[in-house]
Amino acid sequence: MNRILLAASCALFTCLAHAGDRINGLPFATRSPVLATHGMVATSVPLATQIGLDVLKKGGTAVDAAIAANAALGLMEPVSNGVGGDIFAIVWDAKTQKLYGYNGSGRSPKSLTLKWFQDHDYKAIPPLGPLPVNVPGCVDGWFALHDRFGKLPIKDDLAPAIAYAREGFPVTQLIAYYWKLSVPRLSKFPGFTEQMTLNGRAPAEGEIWKNPNLANTLEAIAHGGRDAFYKGKIAHTIADYIKAQGGFLSYEDLASHHGEWVEPVSTNYRGVDVWELPPNGQGIATLQMLNILEGFDFSKIPFDSAEHVHLFVEAKKLAYEDRAHFYADPDFFKVPVSWLISKDYAAQRRKLISPDRALRSVEPGQEPKLHGDTIYLTTADRWGNMVSLIQSNYRGMGSGMTPPGLGFGLQDRGELFVLRDGFANTYAPGKRPFHTIIPSFITKDGKPWISFGVMGGDMQPQGHVQIVQNLVDYHMNLQEAGDAPRIQHEGSTSPEGQETEMTDGGWVDLESGFSYSTVRGLMEMGHSVRFAHGPYGGYQAIEWDAKNGVYIGASEGRKDGQAAGY
Repeated sequence: MNRILLAASCALFTCLAHAGDRINGLPFATRSPVLATHGMVATSVPLATQIGLDVLKKGGTAVDAAIAANAALGLMEPVSNGVGGDIFAIVWDAKTQKLYGYNGSGRSPKSLTLKWFQDHDYKAIPPLGPLPVNVPGCVDGWFALHDRFGKLPIKDDLAPAIAYAREGFPVTQLIAYYWKLSVPRLSKFPGFTEQMTLNGRAPAEGEIWKNPNLANTLEAIAHGGRDAFYKGKIAHTIADYIKAQGGFLSYEDLASHHGEWVEPVSTNYRGVDVWELPPNGQGIATLQMLNILEGFDFSKIPFDSAEHVHLFVEAKKLAYEDRAHFYADPDFFKVPVSWLISKDYAAQRRKLISPDRALRSVEPGQEPKLHGDTIYLTTADRWGNMVSLIQSNYRGMGSGMTPPGLGFGLQDRGELFVLRDGFANTYAPGKRPFHTIIPSFITKDGKPWISFGVMGGDMQPQGHVQIVQNLVDYHMNLQEAGDAPRIQHEGSTSPEGQETEMTDGGWVDLESGFSYSTVRGLMEMGHSVRFAHGPYGGYQAIEWDAKNGVYIGASEGRKDGQAAGY
């Protein structure tokens, strides 16, 4: 909720940011990063951060801490995530000195077909109710990560969230705000008011919230494993509830679910390797944008200048048109990842950018034909393991579907499918939708450097690129990189995952902190500019300072979060 106050030149920023006394508001409000040697946790709720730290102190790994913090966030920030949603992660394993990627997105109901939607005159999948509900992948993801990289018993990882669910905790400011917005939209659905409100209203800031039903659900998972969720009483309760609401998600859909380990993909940006997960997520849009921007000399382009914003926005337009055209479940559509993130392709696309005129419309690239609201958290442990993890319901509290006695709502990711034949992201039974949530990681010379993420749907790749540029091009520290004012470009004609991104230039949203001269310069180039209040994401990050053997943590002021170490 904090607003960034004033913008200034890059030179002034560099002078003040590293001066002995920080002057808040010049050029923007920031604070010191957090330093520690044994471990670090950064989440969007301070109590969840403390839970992660406690797990590290008990001898848990970064994965144990991530699971514990994520379980707590499902309780403490239900407006963004929970066991009814999906999960993605990138893990740096110190033992093998390698990055591992995990895609925990759920699939659509096998009994629901595209023809059913077309026969019932649906032009798009609705955001609420039973139809957008896919299998929730979170719990399976916890166990997959734990089996490979955990150390403590998983019941120990889940115990703090269970205790807080029974005893209660005070709701934080931003979460209370979004909870209040969600209640009028979701109270019409059976189970929501009874389980997710205080006598029909959202808990206010500082009020104690308890969720004994969720405590019971987490206890069942802690003792019965992943099958307690996907093959036991919980699965039957979910399936019976969805059927009663006129939906299609079945017990068989839940019982057959499995996430998968995937190879992260990367591009080198001025000497550092930026890593993302391949589709069905949108992470490679970050890599495409960085490849395009690498061709411009930002050492001569001041931070927050019209030229800086213009080049960023134009690169975004080009990458997101490809995103709309090519990104989908690779089990159903062969996504040309290598081509999309290649330097040669970026050079071709870069030629479309004018130095002084905004693109009004963009076409996707032509592939060469061959023969034939979300939470992000990051953790790091004493052994050098680091986790970049993101988890979400989509659209805040999700679909409104709240099965009786379980204490959580189900996601509405299925809304992102296209209901027209012939597109990469066209709906199909048992298919994973185009996904917005993406974790990220940066290595330097093959060694871990920074684990980070930026929450916020369509904003996420744009946020990732701005963090990388702030760190690499503008030499900001980890905290400053997240506090700097942000840019968001929004296409004007289609929702995420549809086949067309932009036809008339869209809107450039600028956070408070950009100067009027920058706005005027952008308008002269043909950009439509507005000062939107948000959302601009929610950033958490951990950096490894190999020289000093120190973790550096950051958590921005736009959310309720905290970075802390020991």
